[in-house]
Amino acid sequence: MRIGAIEAGGTKFICGVGNEQGEILERISFPTEAPEITLEQSVAFFRDKGIEALGIGSFGPIDLDRSGPAYGLVTTTPKPGWAGFDFVGYMKRFFTVPIGFDTDVNAAVFGEAKWGAAKGLDSCVYYTIGTGVGVGVYAEGKLVHGLVHPEGGHILTRRHPEDNFKGVCPFHDDCLEGMASGPAIEKRWGVKGNELPDDHKAWEMEAYYLGQALSGVILLLSPKKVILGGGVMHQEQLFPLVRAQAAQNLNGYVASPAILDDMDDYIVPPALGDNAGLCGALALGIAAI
Repeated sequence: MRIGAIEAGGTKFICGVGNEQGEILERISFPTEAPEITLEQSVAFFRDKGIEALGIGSFGPIDLDRSGPAYGLVTTTPKPGWAGFDFVGYMKRFFTVPIGFDTDVNAAVFGEAKWGAAKGLDSCVYYTIGTGVGVGVYAEGKLVHGLVHPEGGHILTRRHPEDNFKGVCPFHDDCLEGMASGPAIEKRWGVKGNELPDDHKAWEMEAYYLGQALSGVILLLSPKKVILGGGVMHQEQLFPLVRAQAAQNLNGYVASPAILDDMDDYIVPPALGDNAGLCGALALGIAAI
């Protein structure tokens, strides 16, 4: 079986072809530009690949209500040209195969639940911390959507006592994305995160915000695994800081050995690495069949 997969990010698109074992057989990436330009490249890549289904994990917000007229559209994104664009409809013009469509982070959490760090578990959450902050939720063996879909990156945060930075989110300022995304780190400190030393104050502050988010989601959803991906989390020194902050916030209240005794195996990087989103898109394609 040959499955097409698209990890549609706000900065770049990754297109791939894989199989039902989650193996990526070939891939290509290119910058995210205007919709028609970007999707023309996607269509050209898949045209001669003989795909039997297509899975799309897209930046959002997107409309996932299959019963509504706006299903498959990108909605209120600030990405120029994409707001209101019919992503699924465009791809259906060129491919008559089943198409699975979800958020990029729901795709990532789906991939990790199927083949990665949460394999064998019926619940987990996936945070991507990069150009934006998004959250994918897998609960009781299925992806969570609800009214639209989880937008945990825009939950408001308590400000660090030493932080006078105005958040970068154009909607909320002091939300998780506004305070802890890659662009927030760069604007606050004047350089990209990967140029800061491991012991810089930035990482303690970053952990302060991420720890708030994780303690909140643990209390709200009680996931069996918490997975942190995205470019910011390539700074591996963040993991022990985030675990410590989340544990401090919880203060022993959640009486689970996973949290009290083995946090290192509870808050983890994606086992699929940077392939989590693309493998998740494969899983969406398989599910569409």
